[in-house]
Amino acid sequence: MSAHMTPEEFRRHGREVIDWIADYYERLEQLPVLSPATPGSIRAQLPPEPPQQGEPFGAILRDLDGIVLEGMTHWQHPSFFAYFPANASGPSILGDLLASGLGAQGMLWSTSPAATELETHVLDWLAALLDIPARFRSDGAGGGVIQHSASDSALVALLAALHRASGGRTEHEGVGSGQYRVYASTQTHSSIEKACRIAGLGSNAVRAIDVDPQTLAARPAHLRELIAADVAAGLTPVLVVATVGTTSTTAIDPVRELAAIAREHGAWTHVDAAYAGVAAVAPELRFVNDGLELVDSYSTNPHKWLLTNFDCTAFWVADRGPLLGALSILPEYLRNPATDAGAVLDYRDWHVPLGRRFRALKLWSVLRWYGAEGLAEHIRGHVAMAQQLAQWIADDDRFELAAPHPLSLVCFRLRSGDAPTRALMDAINASGRAFLTHTVVNGRVTLRVAIGSPQTQVEHVSRLWSQIQSLATDPG
Repeated sequence: MSAHMTPEEFRRHGREVIDWIADYYERLEQLPVLSPATPGSIRAQLPPEPPQQGEPFGAILRDLDGIVLEGMTHWQHPSFFAYFPANASGPSILGDLLASGLGAQGMLWSTSPAATELETHVLDWLAALLDIPARFRSDGAGGGVIQHSASDSALVALLAALHRASGGRTEHEGVGSGQYRVYASTQTHSSIEKACRIAGLGSNAVRAIDVDPQTLAARPAHLRELIAADVAAGLTPVLVVATVGTTSTTAIDPVRELAAIAREHGAWTHVDAAYAGVAAVAPELRFVNDGLELVDSYSTNPHKWLLTNFDCTAFWVADRGPLLGALSILPEYLRNPATDAGAVLDYRDWHVPLGRRFRALKLWSVLRWYGAEGLAEHIRGHVAMAQQLAQWIADDDRFELAAPHPLSLVCFRLRSGDAPTRALMDAINASGRAFLTHTVVNGRVTLRVAIGSPQTQVEHVSRLWSQIQSLATDPG
């Protein structure tokens, strides 16, 4: 057997892989949603040493069926209602395959011009589809880039904010212990605190904004109080984070009011719309965009709810100057005429790593396959299913809704208390027929049903509700 796979061998085995994936989707609904594996059980089935001689590709596919599938929680399962969705779709998978086949390293425009220019164009397309302000598009001072995740977006937004606040000193002198403050609500994703740790500010730099107990959205009045106290103490407000669709409950912060307060103090406003932002592809859901004309950066994840497999986070800035100032380093070995002339975008300056995959291909494939109408229909269908589930819950006296449900996440609990609510979740998950997760809302255990898989239809939500009703009656 040749050490390298020949084109003919690749063609033959590639067909086998595509067939395997297609078969997987056809049988997905019959698989248990949660993996039955126990700690160490997958590794115990693997040889202790790597093979000395090459093996046929068929052996890999056999072990995929015999070993790997046992250890998989099936995120694409129609009854996966946990966390937020991690969408994959045929066009996206094929686009990702094309990116892998090309094997491009798109760190500079010059290393693959199409990788850069297609990404710039696709991010402008997506900005138009979501109707976010024109100031975020590449034909002005702003522009977009694909990050790995919303966590990366939060980090680079913070670095850009520090660059602007310090006049560029932070890149050379460090951040200055205890000088800067970051503001985010108690419901904001933990990535904000992590960004502060990575940037050298430390967790203590984060000021927690109280939330309204009913809407669970950040209270602007409390932000104003926190900033006033910090300014009086000689500290510098550097970043305000507003969340559109919090992880626990999809609460939507009042972006306009928070951004206006941040502007008064020269602080950067970043909007984390990781899950919810793509809802704006449906015009009737564009309330999620309120206030974006006042913010400095914005991110949303097509890999959550817009049919694009992980990883693909869209991140835009209204002014790319501070971002490039914070992250641009040009060693001699990367110099080239296009960069030196300032005629191109080099995306290595827009994120933490130097190297980058051609991720725009999968998003480009999705936007072209579905079009604006198909994407909007995808979102609308899930929102309608969630509203139906919420109505069923509201009509059953044993349950109560725990938070507003503007999109496709429904949070609820048993009125009888935390222990029965948790027992209900455990029973559902143990059945293998569905997978839910929980959160805590106003001190009480709350179940989350996140509807978002492309495979999920009304019958799957109806089946889940029947199971919830049955197990709530007899959790044993």
